[in-house]
Amino acid sequence: MAAKDDLYSKMIPRRLRQNRQGTVKCGSNLDVLLSMGFPKARALKALVSTGGRSVQVACDWLFSHVDDPFLDEPLPREYVLYLRPSGPLQNQLSHFWEQSRVTCGRNKAHNIFPHITLCQFFMCADQRVEALGQALQTTVGQWRGRFPSPLPLELYSSPSFIGLFVQESVADVMRQFAADFSTEAARKADVLVEPHRKQLHVTLAYHFPTNQLPVLERLAKGIEVKLGCDWLAVLLSRDIRFANHETVRVMYPYVPQNEDELELLPGDFIFTSALEQGGASEGWVLGSSLASGLSGLLPENYVSPADESDTWTLHGSYSFFDREVSSSDRVSRDRVSFDGQLDTRLLDNGSPEEMPTLSLICHPMQALRISSNHSRQAKRTLLVCRHGERMDVVFGKHWLSLCSDNTGRYVRSNLNMPPSLPLWGEQRDYNMDAPITVLGSTQAAVVGAALLESNTVIDHVYCSPSLRCVQTAHNIIKGLQQEGRLRVRVEPGLFEWTKWVSGSALPEWISPSDLTAHYCVDTAYRPLLPASQLRVSESYDSYVSRSYQVTKDILAACKNTGRGVLLVAHASSLEACTRQLQGRSPQNAKDFIQVVRKVPYLGLCSCEEQGDTGVWQLVAPPIPPLTHGPNHSFNWREALLQE
Repeated sequence: MAAKDDLYSKMIPRRLRQNRQGTVKCGSNLDVLLSMGFPKARALKALVSTGGRSVQVACDWLFSHVDDPFLDEPLPREYVLYLRPSGPLQNQLSHFWEQSRVTCGRNKAHNIFPHITLCQFFMCADQRVEALGQALQTTVGQWRGRFPSPLPLELYSSPSFIGLFVQESVADVMRQFAADFSTEAARKADVLVEPHRKQLHVTLAYHFPTNQLPVLERLAKGIEVKLGCDWLAVLLSRDIRFANHETVRVMYPYVPQNEDELELLPGDFIFTSALEQGGASEGWVLGSSLASGLSGLLPENYVSPADESDTWTLHGSYSFFDREVSSSDRVSRDRVSFDGQLDTRLLDNGSPEEMPTLSLICHPMQALRISSNHSRQAKRTLLVCRHGERMDVVFGKHWLSLCSDNTGRYVRSNLNMPPSLPLWGEQRDYNMDAPITVLGSTQAAVVGAALLESNTVIDHVYCSPSLRCVQTAHNIIKGLQQEGRLRVRVEPGLFEWTKWVSGSALPEWISPSDLTAHYCVDTAYRPLLPASQLRVSESYDSYVSRSYQVTKDILAACKNTGRGVLLVAHASSLEACTRQLQGRSPQNAKDFIQVVRKVPYLGLCSCEEQGDTGVWQLVAPPIPPLTHGPNHSFNWREALLQE
């Protein structure tokens, strides 16, 4: 699209101009933010995330998200087009919502306010959002006076669902409106919108216990569906990162006691996911803050369930009659939004609450904290990384039986199993020394490519003798495109806490000379701590001391031969290899284990040396984290051949 489509460039047609007192009058919101020194991408993201309400709200959003690891990521938001009822019918539906929640508790329908879905969720880049809003406004204008009114609604109920369905002949007319919006969105904003093709309806309740059906049916029958209603076309968006997360509201303030905990401020919303809770201890959950974008552990008794739509952003609400916003169009009047999300603070007369005329005195702004990889790499840097996804974790402890045929040959039974394994015919101790999956190799290569893109300098690579660590280090080097320069130094002193090894002996690791046929391993390297000196079931103090000492010895050995050192080891290594390096005392074993549980595959931390003092400090890693979802095994017979 042409530059004229820049987001919010036409929101306020006046240009910036000085008055006698030297204050700056508002031009477009984007122009004002740019004049204040914000980068354009950040300014656009702030305006879109807050629905373009005002410069002040966008500024507040930017300052609260200054440490958000995704602040500079070009992630589009997800958008959806709904019909929202207003007037007497809306009051009836709101009463049903409240009564059903009181009598039967929450069900899935409570996640989103009463609505009719007109299109599937779709993505739109920040710079296209203004044009998208214009497309909706144009389409509504073309349909003003032609939209069906009133909508004929019929109650339908089943053991797990209750809703009001639109009569099919009228639903076809509404689908045509959605199709017209889709065409206009493609023309004006170059956005692909897929109209909703299923039966159009208002969901009243679903995913509720069967014994609640009689009560919910009775309440639903009390809704007078023939009451007057102005159906509003509303354009909403949500953060794509949290689309499948649970939403909770902060009830009580919490000040973090540890670095991995999240600060809680009442009124904020937190996104949590059941898939992420494996590393959390009892009574604590992992979550991400809507207000700041930061993630961490939080006490679950400080939050309460909230509606998903409470965190969405409103970008436009249009009536099919004469007025642009309905008189009763309230998104959440009893709620003050934390950062300008769905709460538009609409007044009883239907117009958005007017902000005071904004005059800004332009003072030099404090520079935003933008990471500089060049300055970081001027210091000595230590990166510690966990290995990639393990075969025995994905396929279970009996995974070997899944990839052996009758003759004992290696044959993979799943595409996430590697095509081959080194020294399979030698009957290696793969039960004790599991390899990584295909996805594990991909994870490592992605991290290596990201390090290359960020201009991170790696001069030395050390790894634990575990095969999964060797393979991970090898694939990181491949991603870095440094196969000819870097060789992996296999260091037994980086092995994990031996107390966690099952059995009475340590694994029989593949020797560097055998590994070199498959991986870029340095066969000339002599370990700082030979494997023969490791002991089974060592104490926690012994493990922590060993990790610290080996790390110090590695850094001393590399001091004059490079400034970037990468250690590829275990989840426990991120804590054990860096904590005492910073001059901090080791944690107790219980707290240490809680930290280890939170480190994902390819979890990465970074330390910098502070001058020549020998003191090191944890800093932000040079690359973003790597996050992905689970993918269960697909059995096509069970899924597709069922009667």
